[in-house]
Amino acid sequence: MTAEQGVSTIRVQLPDGSIREVPQGTTPFDIATAISPRLAATVVVARIKPLAGLDINQSEGGADDTPEDTEESEGSMYGAGDPAAEKLVDLTTPLTEDVALWLLKEQDEDSLKVVRHSAAHVMATAILELFPETKLGHGPATDNGFFYDVYREVPFTEEDLAAIEARMAEVVARDEKFVREEETREQGIADYLEQGEFMKVHFIERFTQPGEQISLYKNGGFTDFCRGPHVPSTSRVKAFKVTSVAGAYWLGDEKNQQLQRIYGTAFFNDKDLKAHFARLEEIKARDHRVLGKQLDLFSIQEVAGAGLIFWHPKGGLIRKTMEDWMRDECIRRGYQMVYTPHIMRRELWKISGHEGFYAENMYPPMELDDAEYRLKPMNCPGHILIYKNTPKSYRDLPQRYAELGNVYRYERSGTMHGLLRVRGFTQDDAHIFCTPGQIEDEVVACIEFAQGVLTTFGFAEFKVELSTWDPSKPEDYTGSPEHWNQAINSLRTALDRKGIPFRTIPGEAAFYGPKIDIKLVDVLGRMWQLSTVQFDFNLPARFELSYKGEDGELHQPVMVHRALFGSVERFFGVLIEHYAGAFPFWLAPVQVGLVPISEKHLEYARLVKQQLEAAGIRVELDERNEKMNAKIREFGVSKVPFILILGDKEAATESVSVRTRGKGDEGSITTAAFLERCRSLLQNKGTEL
Repeated sequence: MTAEQGVSTIRVQLPDGSIREVPQGTTPFDIATAISPRLAATVVVARIKPLAGLDINQSEGGADDTPEDTEESEGSMYGAGDPAAEKLVDLTTPLTEDVALWLLKEQDEDSLKVVRHSAAHVMATAILELFPETKLGHGPATDNGFFYDVYREVPFTEEDLAAIEARMAEVVARDEKFVREEETREQGIADYLEQGEFMKVHFIERFTQPGEQISLYKNGGFTDFCRGPHVPSTSRVKAFKVTSVAGAYWLGDEKNQQLQRIYGTAFFNDKDLKAHFARLEEIKARDHRVLGKQLDLFSIQEVAGAGLIFWHPKGGLIRKTMEDWMRDECIRRGYQMVYTPHIMRRELWKISGHEGFYAENMYPPMELDDAEYRLKPMNCPGHILIYKNTPKSYRDLPQRYAELGNVYRYERSGTMHGLLRVRGFTQDDAHIFCTPGQIEDEVVACIEFAQGVLTTFGFAEFKVELSTWDPSKPEDYTGSPEHWNQAINSLRTALDRKGIPFRTIPGEAAFYGPKIDIKLVDVLGRMWQLSTVQFDFNLPARFELSYKGEDGELHQPVMVHRALFGSVERFFGVLIEHYAGAFPFWLAPVQVGLVPISEKHLEYARLVKQQLEAAGIRVELDERNEKMNAKIREFGVSKVPFILILGDKEAATESVSVRTRGKGDEGSITTAAFLERCRSLLQNKGTEL
């Protein structure tokens, strides 16, 4: 119908750029049906974006242009979001304005996220049907599945989880429609207060404003406060599993109620579900905590405390190799190496702002004879004091200070995880003090340095995020809007200059400035947050830093924070899992294992050992009176890159019989040829033997 006939029409732009005029109130499912009944049967969810201000003749791209998903936060679940931005909506959502529309099917990543969110609702339905005394928290989708936080005084058992999964199958079979309803914020709060749902009351109060309408999703007899969207019905949650239960404090505060977090996962089909669990087995086999013990790399000693790492000789040797490479690279790239104290006066942290913005992550003050002191959580104030110690001219800038410094952060009990989440760690920190005109070049150089770190250590893929501030919460940050906009634009320009695609994450900046986070992708496709580059205009102002400009006047420098390993401990943990403990030759703590066939070959083995060590190669000679095969097996379990077998033939021809990790017996070559092979591996830092 047309507007002249009494029904308003809207324009809907499809991914191919074509425009359809449809009656206002038409749903995405209606449009899918009009295009093809087969499409309507396979589409999962829709994505829309208002057309206002856009060139409707320009296609906005297909579903593959969707940014990568991360774990959904409470805010994204319950908040209203930016009305002008792209958003996912239910297939039954009436369209009321001109929009660009994408109909997402199973192969679209956003669709899996929606299925998992719907699976969380199915699980909550099952939990309440079986255990009606349970109170609900939130249930987001994650990168690997979903979870639901719940409060119940009685702990859930493995038998309970099995019962929940069985009841979920019943909910799926009932084919209950997901129906979105709205009511006033005040009515929602009143209803949930009456039901004793204290967590739902909190979410409504936190993420909505007085007088707003809130959205509820119903399936069968279950209702949940939720932004959505969801799949059309529970029957679309086809392949799922309840996996585990763990403890979680309400609002992350150990003083609050102890919640139970029930985890699960969901996929579009059983094949993908089985592949997921096969991948989990591979992840389990690569667990750095298990391999760290097996390979004798590090330990965490209960008597010393949680989250504190003891580096054993082999792990310490790898760490030295990592740190030596980093220091050499820093010096080559124009950095100056500095060292700062582990504790500093509390007053310093008040000046920096950490006392106000970061105190909950710091250890309590220590009362000494002259003042209160705190363990440092970061190196930046120390580097600032070094800069400030002597006057600077514009000719002295940029000043680049680098330090592999130990820092200490108070991680709560239960949050530590091997090397990946610790209380004391070594940060490869650097701070660059420069003029505003130099900032973009310095940021670009930091990005290039980060890329060099990742490729050198064997990571071929990475993803980039630009974390910005949330102007609606100025109390969480320091600095003016003008400075924040300048800083964000500088980082964005630097990324554009490098041609690096990135995703903007509002509200995730540090309190003192925006940042670029570079997340590496490991051999199993997992992302790890390690490298970061941060713009800071606040600390130079707080510490009244200055330099004399060309005009003879004093000006305030700007500052770049950057950490490329992130922390040596975390980076090492990721390396262990990425390589499953089979480190590249240049990093391996023992690079060559020597196995003499019998005692009479020991003299030749010692000669070979001397030759290899003279070339800077780390060698271990097994001189025990054990069988040759047992020695070979032990070197193999230790994942030594090369095992050399030495007998009569090798001694007579000045050669070695080579067994290569992952390849097996490669036959005999001269000792000189093997030495050249090792030198090449050391020089090129390759990952292939």
